[in-house]
Amino acid sequence: QSLVSASEWLQRYGLKRNKLSLSQILSQIGFQHRKDYVTTLGKPVASRYADGLFPQYRRAQDGSVYNLTAKKELILHFVDCLIGAIELYEQRMEWLTSESRQIFGVIQEQCIVIVLDFGTAAPAEFDLCRDALSMVLVEQVIQISRFNLIRAAQDLTKWQQKCTPVSERAVKSAVGWLWKLERMTAVSHSSSAEALLEAMADEAVSS
Repeated sequence: QSLVSASEWLQRYGLKRNKLSLSQILSQIGFQHRKDYVTTLGKPVASRYADGLFPQYRRAQDGSVYNLTAKKELILHFVDCLIGAIELYEQRMEWLTSESRQIFGVIQEQCIVIVLDFGTAAPAEFDLCRDALSMVLVEQVIQISRFNLIRAAQDLTKWQQKCTPVSERAVKSAVGWLWKLERMTAVSHSSSAEALLEAMADEAVSS
């Protein structure tokens, strides 16, 4: 699935267009029970003709009352629409919390640098980190425009000097570079900060 923002996703699946918010649904199945100012009484007065004539719904958010006039068929139509929307949200959440997105979130920027700081990770942890990073490269970085990798160390190392255009060949090269890194390397207290500063020195980088 392509990486899209939540608003783009809502638009794509028509949830905005179908007007499925509570306020939008209420406006289509009834009308608001309103008060109007009566000059002779000097205060707002609510009409009472609808009392007992329509089922009423009171919104917890603001206490407004709606008189419901829709027939059962229209209500059931909105039930079906809402069930469909819930299913789409569940699919979206399942996708957002799966594979590399579960660890890294969704990368939306088009030009990024990934700073690697392995510290003194044990061999198994080091390999686990590289597995996760390989996954994000293959699943997400492949879909953006440019990227680079920088390893935080006393003598920091880069995959490339500048952010490189994304291609299958470039991603494969980056994964290969990642798996050739030595587990233990000299580190300093400032190595992480220096790697971040080096990443931000590339003006094209957005994240």
